[in-house]
Amino acid sequence: MVRRFTGSPVVTKSSMSTHLKDQLQELESLTRDQLAVRWQQCFGVSAPALSRSMLLRQAIAWHLQTKAIGGLSLVEKRQIAAGSPNRNIQASTGSRLIRVWQNQTHQVTVLESGYLYENQTWKSLSAIAKHITGTAWSGPVFFGLKKAGR
Repeated sequence: MVRRFTGSPVVTKSSMSTHLKDQLQELESLTRDQLAVRWQQCFGVSAPALSRSMLLRQAIAWHLQTKAIGGLSLVEKRQIAAGSPNRNIQASTGSRLIRVWQNQTHQVTVLESGYLYENQTWKSLSAIAKHITGTAWSGPVFFGLKKAGR
């Protein structure tokens, strides 16, 4: 059987995000039983019997978002399947990097042009890592944004 495209309403990015937002807000008002029904619709299997409403709500929200916006890229799926996901992470502005070093917790906030550590702006993570440890370190490796090279 050949199906022909007969046309449908144009879905714009803003209308899609509004629809998604409405769906996510609706999840907040659903009971556990209603969430179980929605789970069945999303995943095609019964909801886990002992799962709390919050877990069901979060998983369903994830499903709705990946359907609307997209999930993992093909490259990311291949990396996961191969057991070697990309460990080079780019921290976005406002992110907090936390590292425990010798029983002391160090927090760095990523700024648009540098990093904030101990109320001082730094140009690089490596400078902060050297300040903390006293030895030269790759800042991205020290803070877990990059896998150490071998």
